[in-house]
Amino acid sequence: MIFYFSGTGNSLYAAKTIALHTGEELISIAEAENRAEESHEYCLRDDEIAGFVYPVYAWGPPTIVLEFIEKLQLNNYRGNYVFSIVTCGGSIGNTMKVMQNRLRKKDILLNSGFSIPMPNNYIMMGDVDSKEVEHKKLTASDETLKYINHAIDQRVNGEFKVQKGPLPWLLTGIINPLFNKNAIDTTKFQADHRCTGCGTCEKVCNLNNIKVDEKPQWGQRCSQCLACVHYCPMKAIQYGKETEKKGRYTNPKIAISEMFRG
Repeated sequence: MIFYFSGTGNSLYAAKTIALHTGEELISIAEAENRAEESHEYCLRDDEIAGFVYPVYAWGPPTIVLEFIEKLQLNNYRGNYVFSIVTCGGSIGNTMKVMQNRLRKKDILLNSGFSIPMPNNYIMMGDVDSKEVEHKKLTASDETLKYINHAIDQRVNGEFKVQKGPLPWLLTGIINPLFNKNAIDTTKFQADHRCTGCGTCEKVCNLNNIKVDEKPQWGQRCSQCLACVHYCPMKAIQYGKETEKKGRYTNPKIAISEMFRG
């Protein structure tokens, strides 16, 4: 089974590609977390693989992914092959080490890990990539996914093919906690005059945190995925002044309906 979390489709695309190759079931971490269950129980078949696919947020796993693992119970786990895939704009710091440690606390061994550079979607800082760069990254990501599928087929153990970047201990150990504490203030989300009240933002919100009554209103929960910003068909949703005059990006190989939350 492949557990995934995705904001603008990059991680969902990676997870779908792996799932199609391996024949494994796709399981949405966001949908599981929204059920507010005390535990997330899944039963592994003998020799079934388990994968975790998610984006990196400020050199660490998204909080929602770590919260999911805290509640995770893999029944019939008997040394099954477990891997982790991180989609990213560049370096990932010690993200994979954090994942290893969290899974170890659940008595689950992470056998391998990979990072896949994808088009940039974090427009709080910087902007989206040019179409030329976007195309190059997506093409390269397909080659990386072929390599990962081969590694999974071979049950490669102990391989962590990731780009940590410089000073990973600083990026993940200090900057990431500050990001998680201070990065998102939901009161800064707003819909400008272009908003038509179509409800797309409500449908793609990973935490069911947006309600549209003529215009969207945000609650206090936020996964920091920016799906509402990027999927708005009118580009009407802003986060303060940080996203004004910035581009928007969603993975072109993922249909918007695949991002809708029930």
